[in-house]
Amino acid sequence: MNTKQENLLKKITEAKLGGGEIRIKKQHQKKKLTARERIDILLDEGSFEEIGILVTHRTTDFGMDKQLFYGDGVVTGYGTINRRLVYIFSQDFTVFGGALSETHAEKICKIMDLAVKVGAPVIGLNDSGGARIQEGVRSLGGYADIFYRNVQASGVIPQISAIMGPCAGGAVYSPAMTDFTLMVEETSYMFVTGPNVVKTVTNEKVTSEELGGAITHSTKSGVTHITSSNDIQSLLDVKKLLSYIPQNNQEKTPDLPFEIGEEVREELEEIVPKDTHKPYDIRKVIDGICDAASFFEIHKDYADNIVVGFARLAGKSIGIIANQPMSLAGVLDVNSSKKAARFVRFCDAFNIPLLVLEDVPGFLPGTDQEWNGIIVNGAKLLYAFSEATVPRVTVITRKAYGGAYDVMNSKHIGADMNFAWPTAEIAVMGAKGASEIIFKKEIKEAEDPEAKWKEKEAEYAFKFADPYRAARRGFIDEVILPKNTRRKLIKAFAMLENKKVNRPKRKHGNIPL
Repeated sequence: MNTKQENLLKKITEAKLGGGEIRIKKQHQKKKLTARERIDILLDEGSFEEIGILVTHRTTDFGMDKQLFYGDGVVTGYGTINRRLVYIFSQDFTVFGGALSETHAEKICKIMDLAVKVGAPVIGLNDSGGARIQEGVRSLGGYADIFYRNVQASGVIPQISAIMGPCAGGAVYSPAMTDFTLMVEETSYMFVTGPNVVKTVTNEKVTSEELGGAITHSTKSGVTHITSSNDIQSLLDVKKLLSYIPQNNQEKTPDLPFEIGEEVREELEEIVPKDTHKPYDIRKVIDGICDAASFFEIHKDYADNIVVGFARLAGKSIGIIANQPMSLAGVLDVNSSKKAARFVRFCDAFNIPLLVLEDVPGFLPGTDQEWNGIIVNGAKLLYAFSEATVPRVTVITRKAYGGAYDVMNSKHIGADMNFAWPTAEIAVMGAKGASEIIFKKEIKEAEDPEAKWKEKEAEYAFKFADPYRAARRGFIDEVILPKNTRRKLIKAFAMLENKKVNRPKRKHGNIPL
């Protein structure tokens, strides 16, 4: 961290030795930084080069010709983060509330165009009251110009949005089309229509925070991927996120130095309980497999029955999708399917290999799921994996039941390497339910139906609920001991590093949106 960053951080943080963590002073927890302070923290010291500092708006109506401010409410330019080029715009709420004008939009469009030409990430620090109403349709046209460029840049360069203040109306659609959206708790919010309009139209009384605050969007809507307690932490999260992703879709993420050793992890042997109905935290498996302290979770508080995020394996960046037995037993539902599908598609677009950790008992049943489109949403994840051409490896830790087995990166939809732990159960459904269906008549006619049911359940489990039958068919490449997982994965991803897939020529597929 450079001197400027240290001084700014010192103003709003104090070090606490207890627990070894940095705690934000209560009175400064929600302090907002200025547009330029945010750039100073985010970029390497002395690297920022501003573009369009002398730009002013062109409006003469409503006395606007007497209110000219250089830069017109947005600071734009380029610089480096850890010596990697990025393009950036930072909206200035002190100038017309950061409202977007025609020239304000032109400045943003200019750096987006440069970012695509050069092949470097573009970062937007959003803090705006919306369209500048004094300009009417010209302001709306400015938003549309930005939206169009978001779409053209999608899958070409990484696009990151940090919401650091208000973001309302049409302004919300640009962040929604970028790859990642970050929000600051209690000082940022996003909504299409504000609390006053909601009250007028629906008679609902709701605060800005309840309607579109960081907690709302990180837990209920899934609009935001990462929340932070203050501006500085949000900017540090942007820097951390960038370390896992490449400059553009033609490059790979830079590797970190790493010296491979024995790589056996004994702690993995004790994570999965012997009782198949007992949950465990899949994050412990992730930590045991990946480089120390390298896992960076995305969408942590949304659809927590699936875990997604970036990590390092032998210094190389990978994307992880993992069922979470601690929540809903790790089933797939509407929200988890959408969450995972989006993450898979990002990783595939930017050449980030995928690791899937599977422990899934199926799809969540019920009218709520069916009526909210579990069919089409589950198909999104199936489509995303089937479409992905990056190296794809799956490890089945325990359950792999029914159609969810197919969806979670099975061999049948193009996975490159599939491993299973000895605890894996690969079957159409659980032994209890399956035996009840298959042996219904025998159980019903038995003198002790309960005992017969348990007998048939054990019989089914012995025949089907293990990974060896699938391995004999080649659906599983190898049954491995948990402690050897990291070593196997390092070798598998190294073997797949130069993987190339030629797809049939087409304009684009039709993903079930």
